[in-house]
Amino acid sequence: MVIIALYAVMNLAYSLRLKHVVILDVFIIAAGFMLRIMAGTLGVGIPPSQWLLLCGLMITLFLGFAKRRAEIIELAETKTAHRKVLAHYSPVLLDKMIVITASGVIMSYSLYTMSPETVHTHGTANLIYTVPFVMYGVFRYIYQLHQQHGGGDPSRELVRDPHMVMAVLAWAAVTFWLIR
Repeated sequence: MVIIALYAVMNLAYSLRLKHVVILDVFIIAAGFMLRIMAGTLGVGIPPSQWLLLCGLMITLFLGFAKRRAEIIELAETKTAHRKVLAHYSPVLLDKMIVITASGVIMSYSLYTMSPETVHTHGTANLIYTVPFVMYGVFRYIYQLHQQHGGGDPSRELVRDPHMVMAVLAWAAVTFWLIR
């Protein structure tokens, strides 16, 4: 119930004011995803892993900043009519945040695969071999954002780009093979 209450208060604050605060707007969206992850894990009786939370935070910030960049490029002159906070962002600023968060995604996932807790839980130290698939997916997403003017809808990018689909399927296949 505490998570639901926090989520409701945060959404209300976002809707009334925080959606207009540069950088904080993306952090609030990421925090919403984090609360959903926590509610989901606690709902099934599993305490949320610190690695899951860290990787989740990094990926949601990465996707949030990428989405803001896609909006700026797509909307150009009408960006502030769509979302006022976009006036405070620039492609260069967002590119820097995207690089930092993309690095965070790759590093946090890599460290997760090597953590003693993960090795013990899954019975293998070989999950590190799944990192190239994650890296490729992140790099492909950045390519889509910059070269194909994508990135506005992460779920659409994931299922429409054959390279992203193959990266996810290969990651899943190798992961399941390693932990079987």
